[in-house]
Amino acid sequence: MNFGCCKPIVWLGAAVLLPACDGILEGIYDRPVAVDEYGFVSVDRESGSGRIRVDASSYTDWVYIDFHRLTVETSAIDKDDPTAGVPASWDIAVHRYDVKTNGGSALETEYSDFGALQAAGLPAEGYVADEPLTQNRISYDMSHMMDGYLIYAVSDYNAEVSKWLDVDTSEMPPVYTLSHRVYVVRLADGTHVALQLADFMDASGTKGVLTVDYRYPFES
Repeated sequence: MNFGCCKPIVWLGAAVLLPACDGILEGIYDRPVAVDEYGFVSVDRESGSGRIRVDASSYTDWVYIDFHRLTVETSAIDKDDPTAGVPASWDIAVHRYDVKTNGGSALETEYSDFGALQAAGLPAEGYVADEPLTQNRISYDMSHMMDGYLIYAVSDYNAEVSKWLDVDTSEMPPVYTLSHRVYVVRLADGTHVALQLADFMDASGTKGVLTVDYRYPFES
């Protein structure tokens, strides 16, 4: 069964409107660079705090993060089969700046640091589940952009955590704005992880290299 889909791009003279694509043309401005450390690069088991660095720069990969096992695994996307390549155990996954959960739900808090959220207490409600099997969220193939359309992969998508970075493509180069908010994800087993996107690129400016600070398990 073919679930892949395309979404038209509107061309207005020299202007390009790309409302559903984050950073489609950013490869023009990026410079590839090798990064030494990926995965759980900093872990304090006593406090439950840490930092993750993932290479989510590829449009054709999901990066799966498991907070229980402290593992990070990259898997190629099958655009028509959302179950292909999915590891047996994972909690959240990132694709570029998109996020999905493994049967979880999430919310954006009003806080910009973990301490303030800890003092306020764990939110009891307002969590947003993933949108199932979206067909116009996960940009997969940009090769037809000049023909006026993009190809998307079918996938679940969590719109709440994906707010952690706004990509404005109304001008070129795109404007990237971190929310600086702390997000709480209620995992499938009932535990909670608090996340904050600290950076979306590496030192050379390559986009899609994410630095994520976390607290797990996060409890009031």
